[in-house]
Amino acid sequence: MGPKDQPEPLGLIAGWGNYPILIAQKAHEMGIPVICLGIRGMAKRADFDPYVHKYYWTRAAALHRPIYCFKKEKIRRYVMAGKVHKKIMFSRFRFLTLLPDLRMIRFWYSRRLNNADDTLTLGIAKEFEKEGLHLESALQICPELLVDPGILTEGGLDPKYQDDIAFGWQLARELGRLDIGQSVMVRERAVLALEAIEGTDEAIRRAGQLCHHKKFVVVKIAKPNQDMRIDVPTIGPSTIQTMQQSGGKILAIEAKKTIFIDQEETVRLANRAGITIVALHDAEVMQWYENLVASLAKAS
Repeated sequence: MGPKDQPEPLGLIAGWGNYPILIAQKAHEMGIPVICLGIRGMAKRADFDPYVHKYYWTRAAALHRPIYCFKKEKIRRYVMAGKVHKKIMFSRFRFLTLLPDLRMIRFWYSRRLNNADDTLTLGIAKEFEKEGLHLESALQICPELLVDPGILTEGGLDPKYQDDIAFGWQLARELGRLDIGQSVMVRERAVLALEAIEGTDEAIRRAGQLCHHKKFVVVKIAKPNQDMRIDVPTIGPSTIQTMQQSGGKILAIEAKKTIFIDQEETVRLANRAGITIVALHDAEVMQWYENLVASLAKAS
C-alpha cells in the first residue's frame, strides 16, 4: 500500500473514562491512524499507547496547543470522547489551576448567551473549524456502543416503577432542552436530584443522601435534538457502583441514544446488586406519561 492509499488520520481529544480508549482501539483495528490529544488529569497515556500513532497532552483550558498539534499532524477531522470534569471551571484559583492560554481567555470572555455544556463545546468546535478542523461523531467508529432497547438485566421491570420513570423522563427532557444536564433522580414521583455541572454520579449520591438510601429511580436520556458529536449520555460500571452505594434501584436510559460502556461487566454488577437497567424509546415513555396524566385526571 502506497502513501496515497493510507487512510486519513483521525484526531482524538480524550477525556476521562473507557470510551476514548475504545474509540482508539477500534480505529486501530480498522487501520485508521489516530493522533490523540489526552486532557491532562483525565486521560492516561499508557491506556492509549498501544492504539495510537502519536500521543500529545493538552490542558482542559488550552485552545492553541490542540489546534497546533492537529495542524502539525495534518489532521482534518477529529472526534471528542470521554468525560471532561466541568466543575473544575469553578474551582478555587481556577486560572492558576487551569492555566488557560491566550486564545482560551479570548474565547471565554467572548459574548455568548450562557456557559452551558453545548454552548461551550460547540463554541470551541467553531474555533477549531476556523482552522480547518472538522468535528465528527466518535460513534461513526463505534456505533455498536449505542444501547439496544429492552430490559438488559435479569427479571422484568416492576410496574410500580413505571410512573416514576415516566415522570422523571418528562423532567429529563426539559432539563436537556435547557442544556442543564441529562439525569433526574425520582422517588414516588418526587424529584430527589437533578444533574447539573457536578455530573451524574454526584447527583445520584445526593439523591441517596436525601432519601436515606431508599430505593429510587435514575433516568438518564439524550437532549431533544441531541448532537451526537458531543456529550452523548453514557453509562458504565461506575454508574451501577454509585447507584448501589446510594440506593438506586432502576436505571432507565434512552435506547439508541445512550452509550453503554463495558456492557457485560455493567450488567453483571447490576444483576448482583439487584438493579434493573431498562432501555426505552422516547415515544414509548411519553405514552406512559400521557397515561399517567389521564389516570390522575380521571381519579380527580
